[in-house]
Amino acid sequence: MTTATGGCLCGAIRYEFDRDKVISSGNCHCTDCQKATGGGKATILFIPTNELSLSGEYKAYTVVGSDGSHVSRGFCPECGSPVISYTAEQPEIKFIKAGSLDDPSWVKPEASYWETSAHAWDPVSTGIPSFPQNPA
Repeated sequence: MTTATGGCLCGAIRYEFDRDKVISSGNCHCTDCQKATGGGKATILFIPTNELSLSGEYKAYTVVGSDGSHVSRGFCPECGSPVISYTAEQPEIKFIKAGSLDDPSWVKPEASYWETSAHAWDPVSTGIPSFPQNPA
């Protein structure tokens, strides 16, 4: 088992998971992710909920996404770092923000989503599949 660890900027939230349990990873260019990260995309890891160990309390902000799902974005109430996301429609999966990992050097996004919202200053990655919106 290769354990990945991470958390928020101030250390109030910490998590760990087995890297071998990661379902996939991707870059989301939707406008909600852009607003939530303050950047051109969110790079996320899809983790089975039961494989994620999380300590500390996060605050979540929930919106109805462009495809109709109820997306909750969890962030540290102390430092504001975005750490985790999830949808009400898929409670068995959590999305970890790759930038919150202690060592994100191993992350290799497998696809890009919402290419229709990507900006020229942060374009969709070439060499991996991309989808106009969420994949069906």
